[in-house]
Amino acid sequence: MTAGARMLLVAAIASGQGKTTVTAALARRLRRMGQRVHVFKCGPDFIDPMVLEQASRAKVHTLDLWMVGLEQSRQRLARAAREADVVLVEGVMGLYDGDPSAADLARAFDLPVLAVIDASAMAQTAGAVVLGLRDYGPVRMAGVVANRVASEGHARMVAASLRDIPLLATLPKQARRLPERHLGLVVPGEVADIDAILDELADQLQLDEAQWNALAPQLPDEALPEEAVAPLLAGLTVAIARDAAFCFLYPANVDTLEALGARVTWFSPLADEPVPEDADAVYLPGGYPELHGEALALAARWQESIRAAHASGLPILAECGGMMVLAESLADKEGRDWPMAGLLPGRVLMQPRLAGLGSQGLATNAGQMRGHTFHYSRLETPLAPVAWTVKHPSGAQGEAVYRIGSLTASYFHAFFASNPAAVASLLQGELE
Repeated sequence: MTAGARMLLVAAIASGQGKTTVTAALARRLRRMGQRVHVFKCGPDFIDPMVLEQASRAKVHTLDLWMVGLEQSRQRLARAAREADVVLVEGVMGLYDGDPSAADLARAFDLPVLAVIDASAMAQTAGAVVLGLRDYGPVRMAGVVANRVASEGHARMVAASLRDIPLLATLPKQARRLPERHLGLVVPGEVADIDAILDELADQLQLDEAQWNALAPQLPDEALPEEAVAPLLAGLTVAIARDAAFCFLYPANVDTLEALGARVTWFSPLADEPVPEDADAVYLPGGYPELHGEALALAARWQESIRAAHASGLPILAECGGMMVLAESLADKEGRDWPMAGLLPGRVLMQPRLAGLGSQGLATNAGQMRGHTFHYSRLETPLAPVAWTVKHPSGAQGEAVYRIGSLTASYFHAFFASNPAAVASLLQGELE
């Protein structure tokens, strides 16, 4: 058992500064140095964790004071600090953005902050930015990574401006960047040379090893024992759609299903694979069905199997993209209409502006289940919702929840570990 790990929350003044790039480069670099690296992502997100998992070669779990909860976040951090040499937590948006924010998480667990600064259009002003980030909260500032630096001279100017805060690393302007699309980065499985890009970033990262080695290992405060999960799904098989169209899945969701006693199996609607015959319930997570409209429209075996599963009363839980493929049709960004499975009346249309974003909760007969929403499409349906999620922290009305027979569908992405009993209810066809 180790005496702790070097623990850092990687943050910035805003999105777009290079937090994911720096976290991935640092994780890959440290791993190549023989360090055991464990990476977390702060706040609701599916895509950044995929990149960070590719970089670190280990599962990337979510930390969030509301969605995951204080004690469960502490348990995950404490376990990681005992198993790894380095624990990196990538922040979300700007350091102080959101409620709760990445700064709230840092203060809750005494995590030192590693500030990522896009230095491409500044030099000495970097010091003012970093000192403001440190003092506004305040937070404990461990150091700075200057991203997109132009030269060694540029890096020296940045370092001199930081006063008593060390410049731990620099990263030059990148000729090749992690590609992006409307929901964020392109998922690693669709980038043929993703490992080459990550290796290049690790090679380009100029790490001050003396300053790095000066960072003290630490352990979070002792966490309460983890509560045992009742085996409410014991003996049942849950079939989960997983492919490029259905790729938004928290690792904790799968862990929760297994803790509930379920056997998890996988199938690919994109490959026209039907719902497995031994499935007792079906889980259709979100993803990018709008990018695969033609393939999904032509997947006759998949469509017939999900209609047959519904007709037989098999519980189906469909989230966001999983719901989109169950409408009568899906119109992509080019306006092309693709016929879908037709379990939900109406059509889904992509739009250029964001249609939903933020943390939300869903009331169930087992209590509130927490999660989030993030989508650029809208569902036009005559179907009346049976429930609505509640936005956090405002308490305003959130996403519609639809029920048709054994199907529960919504744009809401549930974080199963927030309420395992509620998950069991939903996958047994119950809601209220």
